[in-house]
This record gives sequence, C-alpha cells and structure tokens, in this order.
Amino acid sequence: MLFYRAAVDLSRSTLNYVAGLIRRHRKRIGSTWRLRNPGRQALLVLVYLRKDETFAEISAGFGVSATTAWRYVEETVMLLSARSPKLRQALRKATKDGLTHVILDGTLIHTDRVKADRPYFSGKHRVHGMNVQVIAGPDGTILWTSGVLPGKTHDLTAARIWGILRALAKAGLLTLADKGYQGAEATVVITPYKGKNKPASQKRANRSHAKLRGPGERANAQLKSWRILRKLRCCPNKAGHLVKAIAVLQNHRATHPA
Repeated sequence: MLFYRAAVDLSRSTLNYVAGLIRRHRKRIGSTWRLRNPGRQALLVLVYLRKDETFAEISAGFGVSATTAWRYVEETVMLLSARSPKLRQALRKATKDGLTHVILDGTLIHTDRVKADRPYFSGKHRVHGMNVQVIAGPDGTILWTSGVLPGKTHDLTAARIWGILRALAKAGLLTLADKGYQGAEATVVITPYKGKNKPASQKRANRSHAKLRGPGERANAQLKSWRILRKLRCCPNKAGHLVKAIAVLQNHRATHPA
C-alpha cells in the first residue's frame, strides 16, 4: 500500500471539540489506555465523516486495525449524536431566541441497498435511501434532525410519525414547508399554492415562500457536504445517528469558525 500526506477541510476548533468529548468519555468509563490518544481518534473520525474514506484506508493511515477504526467511529458518532437536541427542546430554544419562522424539509440519505430491499426505494428520487426530516432556522442553522425511516416514506407521513406537526402546533412556530407537506393538520405549517394556471397573487406568494424556504434547503446541503452522507455503505439504520452527529459538528463549525 502506498502512503501520501492529505488534508481535511476542518478547523482545529472542531478537532479539539471532538477530542474533548472523547477525553471526558474515556475518563468517565475508566479507560486508562488506548492505542491512539483522543486527538488522533477525533481526527480519524472526522476524516471518515468528512471524506468518506473506507475503514481499510483510514486504518492504514492511522496505524490501527480496521476493527479498531470501526470501534473509534461508532463510539464517537454516538457521543456526538447524544448531544443533538430533542424536538421539543429545539423548538423551545427557537421560540426563546425569537425566530420569526422555521423551515421543515425532508432529505434522502442514499444507501447501497439492492433492488430486493423495496422499503428503501424512494420513488421520488429513484434511488434507495433513508428519509430524514430536518428543521432549520431562517438563516439555515440546523435546529433538529429526526431519526430515519425507509426511503419510500412520504415526507408528510414521516412528519406525522415523528410527531413533528403536533410539536410545531404546540410551540406555535410558523413553519414553511414544500408541497410534500400539503394536507398537514397543523395550521402553523404553510405550504405553497398548488395547481396550474394560478392567479398572479398566488404566483407571487409562491416565489416569496420559496425565497424564505431556501435556507432550509441549504441546511440539507450543509449536511451532505460531509461525504459520508452522500451514499452510505453501512447499515441504513445508522443513518439517523450519523445525521445527528454531523448536525452537531456543523453547528459547532458555524459558531466556532476559527
């Protein structure tokens, strides 16, 4: 195997944040010795998430076995995912921060499932994947991400399953969503007008709606800037923890850019 120097486009602040989580976890569980220190474990995990390198590649690069690399990733992803806020907690903070509205949008995390795995196939996207619901702020900040459901699940169905509509209505937060959420019971959820030959007033309203909803779609793009989420090679059910972990990292990057 050949080796070469490489870089990952993340800051020292992000590395220190993840290393701190690992260091405190090791102290809590009484782990006295590991093959790699918290900083090197953190860097290994960040490379895996950001660049989507295989376990064989990162294990060779960091001088550990593929099994050890897998354990490092699993442990750190769960530590990060645990720091992701619950739905009601996220909405309470949004209300406290005085947000004018939030954006609800679904995204599909592609997987390498085969055609026999029918529940994972999304007819809308024509690929296999897992459905994740994302709530973002007006500026595109990721406020909350859901767990995962099979890719065939409709966005409105997913919102009902995760209790998003009830929580939004209870919080009284004005929510912008695309046409996939039309029919939502919550009166706070505003979707575009549907149909052909709409009057000019509805067309203008739809343009304004799309402009305000844009940051929410950028939030999904921010998640997928981490290449691991572009096509999962692992168990599809792990997608939820991966998305939550990356949302935590992405928000840390936004607040600690240096």
